[in-house]
Amino acid sequence: MTISDFLIIPAEAQHVKYVEAICNEMFESAKARGTGIARRKPEYVARKIEEGKAVIALHKDGTWAGFCYIETWGHGDYVANSGLIVNPAFRKVGLAKVIKKRIFELSRERYPKSKIFGLTTGLAVMKINSDLGYEPVTYSELTQDEEFWKGCQSCVNYDILVSKDRKNCMCTAMLWDPVEKERELKEKIQRRAEAKERLERIAKKQSLLKRIEAKIWKSTKKMVAAVISS
Repeated sequence: MTISDFLIIPAEAQHVKYVEAICNEMFESAKARGTGIARRKPEYVARKIEEGKAVIALHKDGTWAGFCYIETWGHGDYVANSGLIVNPAFRKVGLAKVIKKRIFELSRERYPKSKIFGLTTGLAVMKINSDLGYEPVTYSELTQDEEFWKGCQSCVNYDILVSKDRKNCMCTAMLWDPVEKERELKEKIQRRAEAKERLERIAKKQSLLKRIEAKIWKSTKKMVAAVISS
């Protein structure tokens, strides 16, 4: 089995039929890890699909293989890619990485100016986020939208979050900031331009030295010829 056996696409209304199984697997997976995540009701996840804010992976036989959805907070200033799950029957194929990349792209398409963030306890997800350009941040850099934090109430670690005054918890916070990424891109372009300019200056100096060497050699040959002829 390879990644080519799957179709990874934005979910549509026809995929709502998978919601119950997806939500059950989200819960069972979190319970197995012993870390806990905010549990979402099937109605909530179905609405995400209907709004065009989800990505689903389907095996070529039509079985659901993976899922992830988009949440928006702070009037759209922040976007979270939530509920990443892979059907146990199709794990170890690399689906999580491809789904995460596709939901990230969908988030950028729909919310190009928004900061994209995530809270996770999974090392694999942290690695995927890091590959996409996310940076670890403090909770203070995430949305302060109360509705987002209310979603943590169903998590088994919610008491820890409250006791820490929402400054940290068991999850690692990661953020992709479009403004910061644009600044980094401009700096990278500037560094490349400066490096190119330095190389051009070096090339000009080398060219000048070669011309000087050629003139010196030509002059030396004339002098040697003159001495020989005399």
